[in-house]
Amino acid sequence: MNKNAIKEPMVKKELRAKYVLLREKMSADAADNYSVEIANQLLKMPIWDFNYYHIFLSIEEKKEIDTSTILTILQGKDKHVILPKMNADNTLTNFLLTDNTVIKKNNFNVPEPVDGIEILPNKIDVVFVPLLAFDKKGNRIGYGKGFYDAFLKDCKPNVLKIGLSFFEAEEQITDVYESDIPLNYCVTPQQIYQF
Repeated sequence: MNKNAIKEPMVKKELRAKYVLLREKMSADAADNYSVEIANQLLKMPIWDFNYYHIFLSIEEKKEIDTSTILTILQGKDKHVILPKMNADNTLTNFLLTDNTVIKKNNFNVPEPVDGIEILPNKIDVVFVPLLAFDKKGNRIGYGKGFYDAFLKDCKPNVLKIGLSFFEAEEQITDVYESDIPLNYCVTPQQIYQF
C-alpha cells in the first residue's frame, strides 16, 4: 500500500494551529539563536546584488523570527530597506526605512512605520516573507488574512520571495488556492530550500 495514501491531508487550518503551538513552546533563547542562524544562512545566498529589500518587523508576542539581525546586514550592505504597514482592507503600504522613520506597534502588536516615503511594490527586488509553515513545493501558510498574497501580486513577476521559518518543510499543504503565491526560497536554521 502506498504510504502516502494513509497520511492525513495537511490543511492550512490544522497546520496553522500546530505551528502556533510549536512556537509557543519554544524558549526565547532558542528563538533568538534560530533567528541568528537563519540570518547566517541568508548570507550564503546569491541575493545581495539587489537594491530594494522588503522585510517585516517581528511580533515578539508571537515568537516570530527576530529580523533585527537581517536588518543590520541590509543596512551594513547599504541596501534600501522597505517596511510594511498594515491597512484595514488587508493590504500593505510600504515605506522606506530612514533615520526619521517612527516605528509604532499596531492593534495586532506588529511594529510598523507610522508614515514616510512610500515605495510601490513594483520597485521591490526581494521580499522576506513571514510564515507559520511551508511545504516542499514552496507553498506557505501565514496567519490567514491574505496581506502578503495581495502584496506579492502587485510586485514585479521576478521579485524574489524568501520565506523565513524556524521549522522544516511539511511534505504538502493540500488546500492551496490559485491566489496563493509560492516562495522562491525558504530559509530555516538548518537549510536553504529552493523551489
